[in-house]
Amino acid sequence: MTLRRSKFLLAFIFIIPFFLACKSSRDRGEDISIPPYIERGRLIAITDYNSTNYFIYRGEPMGYQYELLKLFAEHMGIKLEIKVSNDLRESFEGLLSEECDLLALSLTITKERSRLVDFTRPIIQTRQLLVQKKPENWHLLSESQLDEALIRNQLDLAGKTIHVQKGSAYAARLINLSDEIGDTIHIVELPYESEQLITMLVEGEIEYTVSDENIARVNQTYYPEIDIQTAISFPQNLAWAVKKGDEQLKEEVNKWLDGFLGTFESQLLYAKYFRNPRSARFIRSDYFALTSGRISPYDDLIKKYSEEINWDWRLLASLIYQESRFFPDAESWAGASGLMQLMPSTAARFGVRNVFDPEQNISAGVRFINWLDDLLSDRFEDESEKLKFILASYNVGLGHVLDAKALARKNGKNPDVWTGSVDYYILNKSNPKYYLDPVVRHGYCRGEEPFKYVTEILERYDHYRNFVQP
Repeated sequence: MTLRRSKFLLAFIFIIPFFLACKSSRDRGEDISIPPYIERGRLIAITDYNSTNYFIYRGEPMGYQYELLKLFAEHMGIKLEIKVSNDLRESFEGLLSEECDLLALSLTITKERSRLVDFTRPIIQTRQLLVQKKPENWHLLSESQLDEALIRNQLDLAGKTIHVQKGSAYAARLINLSDEIGDTIHIVELPYESEQLITMLVEGEIEYTVSDENIARVNQTYYPEIDIQTAISFPQNLAWAVKKGDEQLKEEVNKWLDGFLGTFESQLLYAKYFRNPRSARFIRSDYFALTSGRISPYDDLIKKYSEEINWDWRLLASLIYQESRFFPDAESWAGASGLMQLMPSTAARFGVRNVFDPEQNISAGVRFINWLDDLLSDRFEDESEKLKFILASYNVGLGHVLDAKALARKNGKNPDVWTGSVDYYILNKSNPKYYLDPVVRHGYCRGEEPFKYVTEILERYDHYRNFVQP
């Protein structure tokens, strides 16, 4: 089954029951409209960026919430668009103003929030922990001495100043705790999420903060000097949120979660981000984009040569990741080599002496892109459309792309539009019905590869823009 057919089938499975439900509702006189995410074919979700939920590592988008969202969007048979915000108030406003369909955050379910939004079934259960810094000589102290030096009794929070994320459930919990201990806890709300506040604590800018247990334990793997042994809450449910009254999306999320949570796949995914001892290596890497602002070891070269084709350097970086995963000695079965996977004829045309030299390879790859751009320039008015044709040509060759344009024209489609037009014919150019057509000059093509190539580069580029400055 082709990728296009499988996507169609998934959409069919989801949409047909919906329309049957609509018909039944109309028969009862109810007004049911098509959900916006179905109409646009794209689910828009807001999540936050940190070392567990959503981040870029060595050029690859990763994260627990990111992977959950990808799986859910695939289940729905629609595309995924991610917006990022570490400001909870901004995130809730985005949902309420319909700028997004879903908040894919680890949101504590509370009565106050339930008045504003509808929560999905719980995804994680966790406790809120006090995060504090151990004394300088902590590794020389016994466990009892360490307990004496740190806050272990919640009564000892009286008079203390605790910094928490603005709009989070932590502030509400501390207010209740202040009442429970009969004394004042000074609460300072800042527009930073838990992980950022933990970093501030480690650097001595604040004395105490609060975090969910799973996030706190991950952070302790790379900040062993923090203590997370003091709980300030009982276990609480964390979930996603949809707009109040959006029963269709909530039910679809819940149905998917019921089938996914508890499976071996879901346990592996949770362990990958919350129980993985390698997570410390992520955040300390020079290519953990959230802290370093870098995508690869070749960012400076990519920035330099992207100017020659007037591309955003992050777009060129996404193409290079697609080609070689940033390995300069990469070689393909077809004979392509280096960061930009130059074929021997292309390398020779542009005077490359050492195809494995990063600068020579990128320079030649960029000149090849420029050559494709020149050949296509008089065919397009829309630069964003032309870009998709350049990417496909870089992958599969200009001839096959021109064949797909000819097929689109012959079949009454717009030959200058990629999505929903030319991409269909490139995808199906392995079908004799199309590659034997008289308008085709370059024969058979494994069309699924360029189809996915264009989509994945542009999707990754969107992720890079979420994290890295232009």
